Amino acid sequence: MKFLDLAKVYIRSGAGGAGCISFRREKFIEYGGPDGGDGGGGGSVIVEAVEGLNTLIDFRYQQHFFAQNGQHGMGSQRTGKDGEDKVLRVPVGTEIIDEDEETVIADLTEVGQTVVIAKGGNGGWGNLHFKSATNQAPRRANPGQECIERTIWLRLKLIADVGLLGMPNAGKSTFLAATSNARPKVADYPFTTLVPNLGVVGIDNVEFVVADIPGLIEGASEGRGLGDLFLSHVERCAVLLHLVDGTSGDPANDYKVIINELETYGGDLADKPRVTVLNKADALDEEERAFIKDELEAAVGGPVFMMSGVSREGVPEVLRALRAQIDEDRLRHRRMEDQEAEDAPWQP
Repeated sequence: MKFLDLAKVYIRSGAGGAGCISFRREKFIEYGGPDGGDGGGGGSVIVEAVEGLNTLIDFRYQQHFFAQNGQHGMGSQRTGKDGEDKVLRVPVGTEIIDEDEETVIADLTEVGQTVVIAKGGNGGWGNLHFKSATNQAPRRANPGQECIERTIWLRLKLIADVGLLGMPNAGKSTFLAATSNARPKVADYPFTTLVPNLGVVGIDNVEFVVADIPGLIEGASEGRGLGDLFLSHVERCAVLLHLVDGTSGDPANDYKVIINELETYGGDLADKPRVTVLNKADALDEEERAFIKDELEAAVGGPVFMMSGVSREGVPEVLRALRAQIDEDRLRHRRMEDQEAEDAPWQP
């Protein structure tokens, strides 16, 4: 299945059916009176987050979605049938954005979450609704409400606990393949990863989701390489795992390049908790390890882990550090929710 994380969609809700002007005409009944029924309501366009999807590729082959119109009212006080809703099923983590590509209409982050993005029109009243003591034979009915047409963008941001960052060939895909059942492409040339990959990683009977995105290079914010198009997929992560290639020749500079790209990208990405790892330690001797680690720790301003995705050296320690950051993030969110509940006004 191909990966697609941005799609433009044209939607239209159903128009309401018109009310009916009708009078009861039956043999031997002297006073029939009005009996025109109401029109049916139009269908709405609804977006629903479902389980089992991780791409918007379906919306490349179909971009137009129209809900059904309501039926007109009929005589004998018969109401028109309501139009059927149109449901767009999207992956969890999909943002619905207005046509201006800036205004976020909704953010679907949970399975089963739904949002109505184009409400169907109400059906018009038939002449039976207008009957009164002073107007016993009304000859008027309302038309149904018009439909709503709009253009929206669907933007997918994968939901993961950990986001992998690093230069091309830093060993991100190797790490994901070594610690999970995911099978990303691994090769000895840059940009082997062209689309994000997800993997479920476990340590000490606890599982969490890791997202691997294509590598960044200097100038990615200006569109070089694959650019920063995929950084949105790690915006929701609790912690970032920054892998630095120990065999690159200048690991400290590689680290600074990635941090600069995060800061240029903006948002809260640069402020997220990070675990920095010097990868490919199996290719370094003891003297090189000590020198490069000291140099990288000076650039980071904190501790740096040593790891090898191939030999799995240091992998458990890195996973435990990630798990600790995830637990801390969840605890922080729980405290914020409790504080919001305490600050909420009392209700009987």
